[in-house]
Amino acid sequence: MNRFFVILGMGGIFLVCANTAFAYLDPGTGSMILQAILGTFFFVGTAIGIFWDKIKTFFTGANKKSDNE
Repeated sequence: MNRFFVILGMGGIFLVCANTAFAYLDPGTGSMILQAILGTFFFVGTAIGIFWDKIKTFFTGANKKSDNE
């Protein structure tokens, strides 16, 4: 556990003492970020759509009756 705090402290020091980074973000970077955000949004929407009955049953607490009953 002690090693974790040492690594965490060193990471904090590196973040605070960072020099200026002369980085270049090309126009493709913005579209890549937008694509990742939209992909995540549609993935979550699809997952909710697939498992909607299970999610609804979990939150309402109602048991789904089968056709035989």
